[in-house]
Amino acid sequence: MINVTPSDSLEKVHVHYNFLALALGVPLILIIILGNVLVCLSVLTERSLKTATNYFIVSLAVADLLLAVLVLPLYVYSEFLGGIWTLNTYICDALMTMDVMLCTASILNLCAISVDRYIAVVVPLKYNRNQFSVRQLVLIAATWILSFVVASPVIFGLNRVPGRDASVCKLEDDNFVVYSSVCSFFVPCPVMLLLYYWMFRGLRRWSASRRSNLLQGERHFSLSLRNLRHNRRSKVKYLMPALSPSPGAAERAPIPAAENDLMTAHMDSASDGEAGERAAEGSPKQNGLRCRGSERGSHRKSSRVSGRERKAMKVLPVVVGVFLACWTPFFVVHVTKVLCTSCDIGPTLISVVTWLGYVNSAVNPIIYTAFNTEFRNVFHKLLCCQT
Repeated sequence: MINVTPSDSLEKVHVHYNFLALALGVPLILIIILGNVLVCLSVLTERSLKTATNYFIVSLAVADLLLAVLVLPLYVYSEFLGGIWTLNTYICDALMTMDVMLCTASILNLCAISVDRYIAVVVPLKYNRNQFSVRQLVLIAATWILSFVVASPVIFGLNRVPGRDASVCKLEDDNFVVYSSVCSFFVPCPVMLLLYYWMFRGLRRWSASRRSNLLQGERHFSLSLRNLRHNRRSKVKYLMPALSPSPGAAERAPIPAAENDLMTAHMDSASDGEAGERAAEGSPKQNGLRCRGSERGSHRKSSRVSGRERKAMKVLPVVVGVFLACWTPFFVVHVTKVLCTSCDIGPTLISVVTWLGYVNSAVNPIIYTAFNTEFRNVFHKLLCCQT
């Protein structure tokens, strides 16, 4: 194999400089680096953001960050030269390996997030919300190992085919293009979407069950209060019949302070779902009465999904949707070009869908700041150098 030097390549091929690629590529690289560094620093420095989901988001941000540092500068350089590759072919193979690996790592990280969220919703009693567990560490490690396994054939010589055009940097084996697309995109995507479907269906069931338990707790509480008032009036009549008030006066008598407190707390809990759960779970015995809802308090506490986790789950479908919108055209175009030899797919279309895929790495931090107040506040503190 003959490695072409920059001078040899530029002499053989007339270069049309693409200044638009330079104008778009350099700001894109800077935005990706800045945004994803902020994501990593936010999770690592802010205690409230150190959740299981956000550690997966850090792993996703690392993949985007490596893409901006290791892949995009060489890609922008090649696009600036009109798509001509003037560097060593071994560097091209390393570039293709990192490109496939980091793209695969991004989608497998999203898939790992969906697996972790599914476990948190469907099997909540076995999910540790307080610290980063071994299972989550294994999931993150597995995403990177699998990503390297998918991309490794390129660096181990798959691209070194006879008659290779050294002035073009691309995947030379069409079968590998199909194989990597299936492993990196067409298999993980349906799995991820199915997991999110089952997860949100489980969340709807959980919300319906929670409302039902709250209503049932209200009924039990009101019946218990009625029985308590009746028993107290009966005891007063039995012990002090001469001083006992008339039935009409008893009905008009104010409720004792303790009962008023209980009723106020219970009415507040009915209007506020989260406060209702805390009131039901933490209510002590008062005047010999213990609400039946508190018997199930510890179970609900361990099985419910916290407000912070629900906020994170609202952001994740947006991240997944934007990822699919950015990368689906890329994989469809490349697979179609391999499988459909009669299809006319020019370099301009390939360049557009490739740029669209790379733009996704800059979009994720914007999504976090737009849909998550905590991320937005921490970003602001970091950018303004506040403590």
